[in-house]
Amino acid sequence: MSDLVEALRAAGVADADASLLRRSLYSSDASLYRVEPQVVVVPRHVDEVLATAEVCRTFGVPLTMRGAGTSIAGNAVGPGVVVDVSRHLHQIGDIDPEAGTAVVAPGVVQASLQRAAARHGLRFGPDPSTHNRATLGGMIGNNACGSRALGYGRTSDNVLGLDVVTGAGERLRLGSMAGAVVSSPALDRVRSLADANLALIRTELGRFGRQVSGYSLEHLLPENGFDVTRALVGSEGTLALTLAATVRLVQDEPVRQLVVLGYPSMAEAADAVVVVLPHGPVACEGMDARIVDVVRARRGPSSVPRLPRGEGWLLVELTGTDPGEVRARADALVRDAGAVDAEVVADATHAAALWRIREDGAGLSGRTPDGNPAHPGWEDAAVPPQRLGAYLREFDALLDQHGLTGLPYGHFGDGCLHIRIDFPFDRAEGTAAFRSFLLDAGRLAAAHGGSMSGEHGDGRARGELLPLMYSAEAIELFAAVKAAFDPDDLLNPGVIVRPAPVDADVRVAAARPYRDGLALAYRHDRGDLSMAVHRCTGVGKCRADTTASGGVMCPSFLATRDEKDSTRGRARVLQDAVSGNLGPNPWGTPAVADALDLCLSCKGCSSDCPTGIDMAAYKAEATYQRYRRRLRPRAHYTLGWLPRWARLATRFGWVTRVANASLRVRALHPLVTFLAGVDRRRSLPQFATPTFRQWFDHRPSDPGVTLLEAVVFVDTFTDAFAPEVGQAAVAVLEDAGYRVSVTREPVCCGLTWISTGQLDTARRKVGATVAALLPHVERGAVVVGLEPSCTGVLRSDALELATDADLPAAQRVAAATRTLAEVLSGTPGWTPPDLSAEQGVAQPHCHHHAVMGWEADAALLRAAGADVQRLGGCCGLAGNFGVERGHHEVSVAVAENQLLPAVRELAGDGVVLADGFSCRTQLDDLADRRGEHLAQVLARHLPG
Repeated sequence: MSDLVEALRAAGVADADASLLRRSLYSSDASLYRVEPQVVVVPRHVDEVLATAEVCRTFGVPLTMRGAGTSIAGNAVGPGVVVDVSRHLHQIGDIDPEAGTAVVAPGVVQASLQRAAARHGLRFGPDPSTHNRATLGGMIGNNACGSRALGYGRTSDNVLGLDVVTGAGERLRLGSMAGAVVSSPALDRVRSLADANLALIRTELGRFGRQVSGYSLEHLLPENGFDVTRALVGSEGTLALTLAATVRLVQDEPVRQLVVLGYPSMAEAADAVVVVLPHGPVACEGMDARIVDVVRARRGPSSVPRLPRGEGWLLVELTGTDPGEVRARADALVRDAGAVDAEVVADATHAAALWRIREDGAGLSGRTPDGNPAHPGWEDAAVPPQRLGAYLREFDALLDQHGLTGLPYGHFGDGCLHIRIDFPFDRAEGTAAFRSFLLDAGRLAAAHGGSMSGEHGDGRARGELLPLMYSAEAIELFAAVKAAFDPDDLLNPGVIVRPAPVDADVRVAAARPYRDGLALAYRHDRGDLSMAVHRCTGVGKCRADTTASGGVMCPSFLATRDEKDSTRGRARVLQDAVSGNLGPNPWGTPAVADALDLCLSCKGCSSDCPTGIDMAAYKAEATYQRYRRRLRPRAHYTLGWLPRWARLATRFGWVTRVANASLRVRALHPLVTFLAGVDRRRSLPQFATPTFRQWFDHRPSDPGVTLLEAVVFVDTFTDAFAPEVGQAAVAVLEDAGYRVSVTREPVCCGLTWISTGQLDTARRKVGATVAALLPHVERGAVVVGLEPSCTGVLRSDALELATDADLPAAQRVAAATRTLAEVLSGTPGWTPPDLSAEQGVAQPHCHHHAVMGWEADAALLRAAGADVQRLGGCCGLAGNFGVERGHHEVSVAVAENQLLPAVRELAGDGVVLADGFSCRTQLDDLADRRGEHLAQVLARHLPG
């Protein structure tokens, strides 16, 4: 490997990495497979791709191109050099609105192209569910289609030209690319092969739209103009490497109308497809009650929008230019569809929520309703649409025969079915059961005239199955075409031609339970850390910027664009750690430390990741394991023990005054921050005088009688640094009719110990807090949390830290714990004060978003008349993360994603709503703007 890396760097490839971390990160994609590369290359320009290809030819080393790594079939993993084009090669060339074309680099994300094209009233047609992270190079590799292929075609229908380099080193510009060639050794050989096999190609290839398995050689027929460009689309990087592409852009119809049709079953919904298609939909998607139930169970009842009666549904989208005409077509579709119930969805938010279920299908279906892991493998077979209903019924029978279950959904208008299946990889015979099912499923699809793959490509999951649908002559022809472009079999070997066995290199089959010595309970994963980290299916939603729609995940990846800083990348390294691939002591390896270093522990993934990854918990566990009975970094003793130091500093007034005076001395600031492990560019907060508890103990008592009781959970941040928040909350709660109390003794949720992996101490802290709050709860009091991160601990982390004996008490306290907005919204007869004068932005704390949800706050603000725009993303401070040495630049970059630009645009005295102490501190440091807690805003507008 060292010789290979040296040769790559000598050839001008700057980022060639053979470290254990980098190889672990790129050993898997979104498939079941793990193939560790020798070297990972992240090219900064196309010349580095060409140089890498030349070095690989010289060394005889395989080369696999990779975009976002969302391949479900194992198309983006390889044993030699893996080239990641997504980080730097994302340039969009000239968009020609008149010609309807754009030139793109292979790393361009589909959604980025859509945004650029939309400025001209255009769009790129294919839109896979991963559109906000899938790259054009990957879409070209797999011939991606997506939900709207009915209206806009497959990727192969929308690529007009390619700039590629073959496995033999030929640079070919094809189709509409400038300087296109029509003759070369490879092209001449392929032309001869096509001419010699016309009958075979005409009878076996291109039989229906979603037949993408094998090579699409039908484009080489004379009647199709020997279109090598389209033939290369879908070849999965086995013939040539894409350096650039010219793509077709089409007019985006201004009017879209979603029609939802309900049927007694999914199979009956599939039967209705032939009735729907004559109405000219651009999309016709199918799903059933099973996946809807998973969404409801995982995200709560409010996450599932209204659906027509039925157990299976078709989501049908119609488009046009005239709203009246599109609505008339929608009504005609409802009349003809034979559905038991139907709805023409008029509300855009309602429609978006339905499409969100469909887009998150691959992640949501990663667990069956009973909690078993469900896997790809037989992921996207397709049959002619008129055969879909019959195929579904027989497929369900096949699942029963093999004792398997799954959550099906798919592009029903194209006859394409997606499903993840609970293959028993946790048993010794699991891999054999997997192989047996795939062979039977392949035979069934072939019997219906179908294709092993309908859009994701064959990869390692289905290449071995191709003889079930193609003749031996066709398989030989594929091999001959491969030899013409890639004679030494260097490009993505083991895929399509001479494929690896479908049951070789199955990552999850190598995973074993990891239960001993864990600090957290992993109650949703049967106490198994391996099962928890293997929740990550690799769909890569963590790589997408969803902050514009209120998402949080994954802040550090959005700042660095490095795979190691994505939730998926971290999960892959942890999967290798628990599987033994990082050695006998994985927790002490640099690979684990580097992968987790820039995790903000924001918990955004626990709500935003469709598979339910909780990287904050895994980081806490990994840190616990690494430093157990060992000396820790300084910041763990300072920031991790902050509640302890705060209590000592505020116990006596003279101590507080001395501490504050010391913190204000500029000359001491570098020394204090160094000793504390804090970045010297950070301010140090002053301790409050008096603290909230001191104020509360000495305030006049309210003699009023009320049936409502609220116990304020006095967290360290409110008590020692921001007592004004607690004082405002008391005023608001009393105005709402509550008798307010606090625990007799100071309590702490243990958050700072959790975030620094000091989980034994955290368990004691949260256990004492639960014990202190329980008597109040048993009297019927509601627990009001003011600091979102601490409230989140009581609602979630406490259940993971509790022993089995303490769990019932922790559950009772968790059930009684509310945010201020949740308490007020549930208070009979309470109405909010008039906030119509308030305009500004709100930065929900990440834990608030992830654990409690911010919906109650949004509803309260709307009801009060406030004009407050909710921001997505993280503030970037995230507790101890942003103040620790080595994290400042990333912390600032995270804040620049949403928060800081929004604050700069605020006019005058616009409010910045920020319940989190971290968020307000970040504003103080970086924006010189004060943030306010919801309690403060409400209290400011109370009468009198």
